[in-house]
Amino acid sequence: MDRISALRNVEQALADFEAGEADLAATEERVASVLRTYATDFEGEAGDVYRATGDGRVEGVVVVAGSPDEARATVRDVLDGDVDDKAFDVERLG
Repeated sequence: MDRISALRNVEQALADFEAGEADLAATEERVASVLRTYATDFEGEAGDVYRATGDGRVEGVVVVAGSPDEARATVRDVLDGDVDDKAFDVERLG
């Protein structure tokens, strides 16, 4: 999926939410699915897709990285370094 397709899919999900055709939970899942699909297209080019698992803000953060260590560092960067390194792990998707 290219960037334009991803943006169109997210836009349609938001339009459906605004029209009352989808609730918040369905909209969140649809947008997350678009993002995961878009990110997966980078596998092999920029790295693999990893999802953080843990408590609070870290749960469900998805990043593209070349290794698990790089993924952990990217998750910390995404969360502005405000996360205990022992409070989360990363798992490769796909």
